[in-house]
Amino acid sequence: MAKVIVEDLVKIFGDHPDRALKMLQEGKSKEEILEATNNTVGVYNVSFQVEAGETFVLMGLSGSGKSTLLRCINRLIEPTSGKVLIDGEELTGVDENQLREIRRQKLGMVFQRFALFPHRTVVDNVAFGLEIQGLSKEERLAKASQVLEVVGLKEWENSMPDQLSGGMQQRVGLARALASDPDILLMDEAFSALDPLIRKGMQDELLSLQATLNKTIIFVTHDLDEALKIGDRIALMKNGAIIQIGTPEEILTSPANDYVEKFVEDVDMSKVLTAEGVMKKPDTVITSKDGPRTAMRRMRENGISSIFIVGKDRRLVGLVMADDALRAAEAHKETLDDIILRDTPRVSPDTPLTELIPLVAEARYPIAVVDEQNYLRGIIVRGSVLSGMIRKGENGTDAA
Repeated sequence: MAKVIVEDLVKIFGDHPDRALKMLQEGKSKEEILEATNNTVGVYNVSFQVEAGETFVLMGLSGSGKSTLLRCINRLIEPTSGKVLIDGEELTGVDENQLREIRRQKLGMVFQRFALFPHRTVVDNVAFGLEIQGLSKEERLAKASQVLEVVGLKEWENSMPDQLSGGMQQRVGLARALASDPDILLMDEAFSALDPLIRKGMQDELLSLQATLNKTIIFVTHDLDEALKIGDRIALMKNGAIIQIGTPEEILTSPANDYVEKFVEDVDMSKVLTAEGVMKKPDTVITSKDGPRTAMRRMRENGISSIFIVGKDRRLVGLVMADDALRAAEAHKETLDDIILRDTPRVSPDTPLTELIPLVAEARYPIAVVDEQNYLRGIIVRGSVLSGMIRKGENGTDAA
C-alpha cells in the first residue's frame, strides 16, 4: 500500500461550500462558482499516491493550489470533501486527539519561513517538538544534538538563531522536523526564501539526507529546476487541479498539454535526462555459450559492428567486435572467451546526460547501462544521446 493516498480531494473557501461543491460536480468552472457563490475553489478533485521513500513534488505557479493541498494533507486546512490516507488510515476521519497523535508520530513539516524561537538556542529550537511530546530534558536534548549532527550544525547547537545565516536557520527548521523521526516530511516552499547559492546548497543537502534517511517527502515549489532536481515524481498544478503527474523525464519529454509544454520549454534537457531516458533496449545480445559464428550472424542481421555478451542470468560479461569475431571464426575457434572485451565503459541508469556526453565522445565502443547487480538494462550510442536531447516537434514526432 502507498504511504500517502489522496482521493478526490476538494477544498472550497467561503460561506457556501456545499453549493459550490455541487456546482463543481455539475462541471462549472472556478470563475463561474466565484461569481455565483463568492466561494473560491482552492483544490479541485485531486487524487494521487506517494510511495514510501519517494520525494513527490507539488509544483505550480502562485495561486495554483499547491500549498493549500499540502496543508489539507495534514489537516492544517480542513478539506471540503475527499480523503487522505496515511498508511491506510483515513486522516480525514479521525478526531482531534487522534490527528494530533498522527502528526506527532508520522508527520513533520518544514515551512518557507524558518519560524524559529528567537529566545531559544538552536538545540532548544530543535528539541521543541520533543518537549511537546513529553520527553525528559535529557532525552530531547540528546536527540536534538544527534539530529543537528546529521544536518551539519552540531557545533552551533548553543548559538542563538540570529547568529546563523539563512541557510543554517533553514537547516535548524529541517532538523526540528526530523527530530521526532517522522515517516513523512511535508515541505512547503522550504528553500524559496534563500539566496540562490544557499538554496542550491540546501537542495544538495536534502538529496544527501534523503539518500541516508529515506523519508517520504512531499515538497512544494514554484521552481521547475528545483522540482526536476529533487523530485522522483512531479505533480504540475493549475487552478487547484493537477494537470500532469510524472517523472522529471516524463514531464519534459511527454507534456500532457500546451500548458505543460510551455511550462518546461526553456529547460536544459541535458541537465535532467539520464542514461535510462536515452538508452536503447538491449534486444540484440548473445550469451557467453555462443560462438563467433553466432556473434557474426547476429551482428550482420542487425547491421551492427559489435555485440554485448551476457550470461544466462542476463548479467553483463563484455563486448565482442565484428572484426575479432571474424578472425576467431577463420581460426576455427568454438568460443568467444579469447575475444571478449571485459572492461568496456559501463554506467548506471541514473547517470545524468551531462556526464554521458563526454563519455560517448571519447568511447570507442557502445556504453552499457547496468544496474547494481550488473544486469544489462540498456545500450548507449551516440545517436541515442543526440535524439534524447531533441525536443518533440509540433506534430508529435521526434524532430531530426
